Amino acid sequence: GMEYIDSYVFNKAEYIRFNSTVGRYVGYTEHGLKNAEAWNSDAGILGQEQGELERVCKHNADIDYSAILDKT
Repeated sequence: GMEYIDSYVFNKAEYIRFNSTVGRYVGYTEHGLKNAEAWNSDAGILGQEQGELERVCKHNADIDYSAILDKT
């Protein structure tokens, strides 16, 4: 399977991450936990992240896969 992770870092510390496998945000600090709660309840924000998985990852995977097939 394919996993898309969007990490948010402040002062070199990751405070929140979107993980496509769980389909929601996970907070790692007090600030991150508050954001995760807010963003997870916002279907628009979650939809945007899921859209990135489709737009970026799957599109590029198709290109990489066809490039591999061309070389064999």
